[in-house]
Amino acid sequence: MVRERLSAALDRYPVLWRSVAALLAGLLLFGSFPPRPWWFLAPLGITVLTLTVRGSGRLRGGFGYGLLAGLAFFVPLLPWTGIYVGPLPWLALSAVCAVYIGLFGLTARLVGSLPGWPLWVALAWATAEWARSSFPFGGFPWGRLAFGQADGWFLSLASLGGAPLVSFAVALTGTSAAALILRLRPSRLVHPPTEVGQGSRTLSDLPHTESHAIPASGSQKVCGATASRAGLVAAVVGLVVMPVLGLVVHGVLPDPDRGDRTITVAAIQGSVPRLGLDFNAQRRAVLDNHVRRTKELARAVEAGQAKRPDVVIWPENSSDIDPLRNADAATLITEASEQIGAPILVGAVLVNGDRTTTNSVIVWNGVAGPGERHDKKIIQPFGEYLPMRSFFRLFSEYADRAGYFVPGHGDGVVHAAGIDIGVATCYEVAFDRAFEDAMRAGAQLLTVPTNNATFGDSEMTYQQLAMSRIRAVEHGRALVVAATSGVSAIIAADGSVRQETAQFVPAALVADLPLRTSNTLATRVGPAPEVVFVALTAAALVAAVVRRRRARTAAAGRNEIGQPVS
Repeated sequence: MVRERLSAALDRYPVLWRSVAALLAGLLLFGSFPPRPWWFLAPLGITVLTLTVRGSGRLRGGFGYGLLAGLAFFVPLLPWTGIYVGPLPWLALSAVCAVYIGLFGLTARLVGSLPGWPLWVALAWATAEWARSSFPFGGFPWGRLAFGQADGWFLSLASLGGAPLVSFAVALTGTSAAALILRLRPSRLVHPPTEVGQGSRTLSDLPHTESHAIPASGSQKVCGATASRAGLVAAVVGLVVMPVLGLVVHGVLPDPDRGDRTITVAAIQGSVPRLGLDFNAQRRAVLDNHVRRTKELARAVEAGQAKRPDVVIWPENSSDIDPLRNADAATLITEASEQIGAPILVGAVLVNGDRTTTNSVIVWNGVAGPGERHDKKIIQPFGEYLPMRSFFRLFSEYADRAGYFVPGHGDGVVHAAGIDIGVATCYEVAFDRAFEDAMRAGAQLLTVPTNNATFGDSEMTYQQLAMSRIRAVEHGRALVVAATSGVSAIIAADGSVRQETAQFVPAALVADLPLRTSNTLATRVGPAPEVVFVALTAAALVAAVVRRRRARTAAAGRNEIGQPVS
């Protein structure tokens, strides 16, 4: 009785139920992201989303359901973007990101009619992530499936193909699960109720899994049964291959504690006087905090309570007073470096001659002063700079508070104490290309100096920490996260967090870390996997469009001669 009522409800309100399913899919994707360790919700979310968007309805239906799922995903994922500037930027960004999930839904509805569709739908997801990470204004990669997998079985796949391969693996697992469900319970899901406004369907509207009202011969039945069994086997293989591969690769990753040689690194978290956009109104206090905590570590070293570091890493914005222009700031940093007996990587805001600024990491080596520096190359739109400033100031009074930062150049490597250190400052770590140049330049150790004080007590810092864990595995390097207000962390090359700080307290982390010169497969192939994913998706789209047009032409021909269409 219950089953019959549910079936009747699905028939009567198909759009409602698909909309609810789309929202559920988005919430499952959100639930897979840190600080929650529920990574396994991501493939489940893709399964629900695939079952929702794939079908014989109009393409705009696939887009609409995907858009709903995207809103349910990004709205709860990104509230930190509006903590101090109001809800409009947060909701606008969430809506723009959701459009890409909508485009995935549209694409999935197209390629979902092709043989082997779980593969093509998974590739469509990977392509949608590439597009969102690239356009507009340089893209916004936050929320890629890979960044929710730092605690999961798929993490080790980053060493083979980076974040794109991890996302694809999660998506393929989800689409294969959807195919398996369709094979095992076809009565309701293979023949979904007609969407409102769809009207009667022609032969071309029917998915390839549906049967037509034409009697089948014995040989056709045998062929159909064989194809059905093959489809079932393919779905099972697709479901298990990526998780199993992830577990196998994890077992053969190099020992994260071994390298060419070992050094001692310290990360300083000085904390800030207050959270929010005005945290740096007391710029001297922020600098003083980091100087003070470094000197405390120096005293601990002298007392034999801590090991002397070879290099010290301060966070982004640890000196928002330009130490190249301000003698007092330079003196304080020099004193701290001399007392600890090691060069310091100082996160500083430098003022250029044209009054623009650069977000820089400077190697400061005691009385020798400043040396090499990394100027942040991927700067944050609507934060560090504002594209189309005159237009966007019409919508928010905070528009003119966006900075005038300009991107830097270089390979992302600085040299300190004979160590080649690859740097990705804060927002840069979300982008695959951030560390690619540094690895090609021979980075032996990676670091992510970051300032999360502008995002308050939100989930942002944990989301970003997960990205750093992915990058450590991707490139097979130990990685140091130094944050002004937390979370700072020491991450091993296998993605495990060896040490981490609490938020909003001064702290120092000291660890012995291996240096490496060998490269993972992901480092060697660079962006190639993503290029392949996009190319295959484009080919599948062309094939799906051709197939759709031919089916419509055939159906039109049958209608003209009066042949009934089931």
